Amino acid sequence: MFVDRAKIRVRAGAGGSGCVSFRREKYVAKGGPDGGDGGEGGDVILVADPKLSTLLDFKNRPVFHAQRAQHGKGSNKHGKNGEDLVIKVPLGTVVKEVGFGDILGDLVEVGQRLVVAKGGRGGRGNARFVSSTNQAPRKWEPGEYGEEKEVELELKLIADVGLVGLPNAGKSTLLSRLSAATPKIADYPFTTLSPNLGVVKYRDVGSFVIADIPGLIEGAHLGKGLGTEFLRHIERTKILIILLDCSRDCLQQDYDILKQEMKEYNVQLVDRSQIVVLTKIDLCPNLDFSEFEASLSVPVCKISSVTGFGLAQLNDLMWEHLQATSS
Repeated sequence: MFVDRAKIRVRAGAGGSGCVSFRREKYVAKGGPDGGDGGEGGDVILVADPKLSTLLDFKNRPVFHAQRAQHGKGSNKHGKNGEDLVIKVPLGTVVKEVGFGDILGDLVEVGQRLVVAKGGRGGRGNARFVSSTNQAPRKWEPGEYGEEKEVELELKLIADVGLVGLPNAGKSTLLSRLSAATPKIADYPFTTLSPNLGVVKYRDVGSFVIADIPGLIEGAHLGKGLGTEFLRHIERTKILIILLDCSRDCLQQDYDILKQEMKEYNVQLVDRSQIVVLTKIDLCPNLDFSEFEASLSVPVCKISSVTGFGLAQLNDLMWEHLQATSS
């Protein structure tokens, strides 16, 4: 099950309290203060793990506590620090504090760490309060509480190429032909209900990752058809593939709808490198699309995922665009 949003409550460990103690040894009736400090509470740390692809685990465990520290002891023994709690999250996880909306971090690199809750400071023992006027202090400090907060985890997939289209435009079929991904495919709208990722190998040169998001409908930027839940998964992509079903007689309208929805959601999306792909070309081999192609300022590629026509050309175009965006 794909889950790309979750709320969790995190609490760092409390610091240990300082100790009030005096040195007591044979032949030393009144030794000086030797109370040790309390340890530092454990932090709560998020770490980006490439092996994870969903936030499902956080639905079943919404609360996380780091270990509290030990108190100080006599003989100037400091309390042991609490162990940090390390929580693994998928690459591309955005962390926000609930109620404030502030972004605490964006974990996009393997092994990247983010301290979301800092452990409490340990209190000082009475040995710390010795002065020229007070040789036997009984003063000590309690340990501080660790930070506690509620955070929202929001997953934005990390992919090089994003597939965008209306429902039933052929995105999932294309993904299955270009990569080893096995998305659900059927001849009806909204077959895809969650994003899919696929790795495309380009000849012997390299590879890139494609993200297929569920079909968009008019009003997607307002949340219709769960549009806002899916559009964020193409925000990180370098290029966008706009898929249009050539068997429909309203290509220009379909294209305008998709561009408008992306613009309303994030204006930067429409400025991203694009390739328009006319799908299902095997269903309309005799139609002339020259007028529509001439109205566009981006490359156009005609394909049939069923017969394989145009797939090699599309692969070349995507690779060329990716190299251009990387240079």
